[in-house]
Amino acid sequence: MSSYDEVQQLEQEVRRIGDSARSEFGKLTTDQLNWKPSVDRWSVAQCLDHLITTNETYFPVFDSIVKGEKKSRLMERVPVLPKLFGRLFIKSLDPSATRKLKAPAPFQPATSDISGSIVNDFVSHQAKVADTMVATKDLNPASIVITSPASSVITYSLMDAYRILVVHEQRHMQQAQGVTEESAFPK
Repeated sequence: MSSYDEVQQLEQEVRRIGDSARSEFGKLTTDQLNWKPSVDRWSVAQCLDHLITTNETYFPVFDSIVKGEKKSRLMERVPVLPKLFGRLFIKSLDPSATRKLKAPAPFQPATSDISGSIVNDFVSHQAKVADTMVATKDLNPASIVITSPASSVITYSLMDAYRILVVHEQRHMQQAQGVTEESAFPK
């Protein structure tokens, strides 16, 4: 599959995830969106808030790439590391991965009382992510290396960043759906 085609496929998946969030969670009340199965588990709203918070950390570098202003950092020029880190993150965030991961502090969702507009906010956010992907698909995203917003020593290709965003979103959408399937979920 060409880089162009894969970006298009990932962009369509981002839009599908936004549509899925609207259809599955759009009619939930604010109380239902904020309901947590236990103190150590996230609500639907927290899952969506976390995805927005995490994805937004990528926007400055995405914008610099779209504007043609991105400068390569030293760590981004080290061969082998970007492919290694990209594969590692994609595999660890895949929805089928059973290992539970703790989100770094900057990516933690709000703790409570997230606005009932979170579903619409997430859908709008998804459109922005998808539009960014469209704006870069002619730039050969597999050849552009970026630094992870989570750590200044982790690098991967822009294409892997898109793959990471998608599997991360799939993982948390699955988590949010699981919350609504809990027997104690408010009806």
